Amino acid sequence: MQNIVILDGHTANPGDLSWDGLATLGNLTVYDRTPSELTIERAAEADIVLTNKAVLDEKTLVQLPQLRLVSVLATGYNVVDVAAAQRLGITVCNVRGYAANSVAQHVFAMILANANRIDEHSQHAKAGGWTDSPDWSYTLSPLWELAGKTMGIYGFGQIGQRVAELALAFGMKVIANHKHPERDSREGVAFVDFETLLMQSDVLTLHVPLTVDNQGIINHVSLSKMKQSAMLINTGRGGLIVEVDLKNALENGTIAAAGLDVLSAEPPKNGNVLLGARNSLITPHNAWATREARERLIAESVENVRAFLAGKPRNKIG
Repeated sequence: MQNIVILDGHTANPGDLSWDGLATLGNLTVYDRTPSELTIERAAEADIVLTNKAVLDEKTLVQLPQLRLVSVLATGYNVVDVAAAQRLGITVCNVRGYAANSVAQHVFAMILANANRIDEHSQHAKAGGWTDSPDWSYTLSPLWELAGKTMGIYGFGQIGQRVAELALAFGMKVIANHKHPERDSREGVAFVDFETLLMQSDVLTLHVPLTVDNQGIINHVSLSKMKQSAMLINTGRGGLIVEVDLKNALENGTIAAAGLDVLSAEPPKNGNVLLGARNSLITPHNAWATREARERLIAESVENVRAFLAGKPRNKIG
């Protein structure tokens, strides 16, 4: 029997789902969380490791001679040194598309909350503002309608495509910047270069994996090219944004608003400049975390392990 170890299972399954599918495939050990200093100890006898955010870098992998498969409990796989894994004969796979609906839903939750100033008006009404108002209807700040606005999508994979479908349903114009426009063309979506995306978007949403090529791509230069009325949404990776530049852009009115589900360090135990930024919404990296999405994530992870054991790896990285 294969030894299967889950290093950080709590976020995917805080207790409302089951690991039974994996338990049928080997000797399963589940840790809710694994601090970095315990990773090697806990994975030492593992043939298969599942990780979400527990880092498996080269220094760690070389000390796990029994390891043959790393299945990432996520789409992004930057926590694993894939090149090192390949050199060591370790297969790496991930789970794709499981959270497309959930993340797209979260994107629009942020957009709508900002466009309609939901929290601002709710808090004011509950604090007595509506009771004291001379008018039956009032606004504390301008509201804006999505129809006719331009949705800009940076990265057009499964999540970006789902965001585009929702944007079109709201009557928005959709533009996107993408590595493979011919392969992923969609009716109603115009592919543009990155500078055009910045300049024309009323809402700019980020849906790419973090790489050395796009780290910090949202910075003071790119922000200066956006509309002053624009909203930035990031449900991708915090490293896509130079955070102090975004803080300054929000404070100075370079752009109007931001909705962020990710930060450069998570959790932000040492603070983060964006936590106090004006006109921003911040959620704790939970756009993906609906029950339905987590069920799909676990089910697909089971199939990754099953396929590997059958000698037919799926969702391979590299």
